[in-house]
Amino acid sequence: MAEDKTILRALAGQVQAIPPVWMMRQAGRYLPEYRATRAQAGDFLSLCYTPDLAAEVTLQPIRRYGFDAAILFADILLIAQALGADLWFSTGEGPRLSTITSAADLARLKPVDEIDAVLAPVYETVRIVARALPRETTLIGFAGAPWTVATYMIAGRGTPDQGPAHALMQADPATFDALIEMLITATIEYLSAQIAAGAEVVKLFDSWAGSLKGDAFARYAVAPTRRIIAALKARHPGIPVIAFPREAEQGYIGFAKATGADCVAIDNSVSADWAAAHVQVDGCVQGNLDPKYMVLGGPELVSETRRIVRAFSQGPHIFNLGHGITPDADPDNVQRMLGAIRG
Repeated sequence: MAEDKTILRALAGQVQAIPPVWMMRQAGRYLPEYRATRAQAGDFLSLCYTPDLAAEVTLQPIRRYGFDAAILFADILLIAQALGADLWFSTGEGPRLSTITSAADLARLKPVDEIDAVLAPVYETVRIVARALPRETTLIGFAGAPWTVATYMIAGRGTPDQGPAHALMQADPATFDALIEMLITATIEYLSAQIAAGAEVVKLFDSWAGSLKGDAFARYAVAPTRRIIAALKARHPGIPVIAFPREAEQGYIGFAKATGADCVAIDNSVSADWAAAHVQVDGCVQGNLDPKYMVLGGPELVSETRRIVRAFSQGPHIFNLGHGITPDADPDNVQRMLGAIRG
């Protein structure tokens, strides 16, 4: 069925006159139907862990817009919770976690082989969505990359500069490296189980990769991604993997070759023309419309969308935003964007 799925064709290196399209956070708060389902669930984590409802919000943007891919509705920090971290969400403040700042904290986490007991509802969501999707629509599973998940586990929350994680890296490298190793192993198991349940593509979100510089970028962004991808492809030959080392800047160059990723997602801090010249030369790229245009709309949205399509038109491309769509986006602007892409 791969020939019916434009996302899979792009990931295989095919150049298409009309690029396939989906959006990061396409199932989310900008949609009234999502807000209604979340209210039904009661809270965010209950929504993530109730397969019928998580599948419903995964499918809502497919029904409304006909995207070329659905991405599993979950959260990158579920894996931290599955490993034994306390996780909760404070309204208007984002995630909160118990912290890992010492070897003793790390020792209290659960073994990796116990994570499936917590994450089983996520796999059931994948199975439900896989059965329900139109045959031409690709199902994408995902996880947070080890560095990004570690930054939250160390700080107990999101931080502007990932300072607590950098501090632990310097002060106690043994504990820091052990946490990264645990997350590499857990991420392989988590994504492998999503693939077994029906995910046709998986994506690694390294949202805070940009704060890693020099040798740290190679050690904690490139190397873990390479190990995860190699393990997944050994278990599931042919599975495509999208990597998103957000705000990597020059680190985007050669990232696909260094990690084995089938596609590199590009944020909107770099231009499409630059990415076409320096990243797309190695294969498929995904991106990179600034999410602000989904709020602004108007002729600027249409012209910027078309500019990006033109910039990437000589190579394999999956159209997406440079980061997730924001809650204040106008749902009608999504349709305008699709019209500009598909003509």
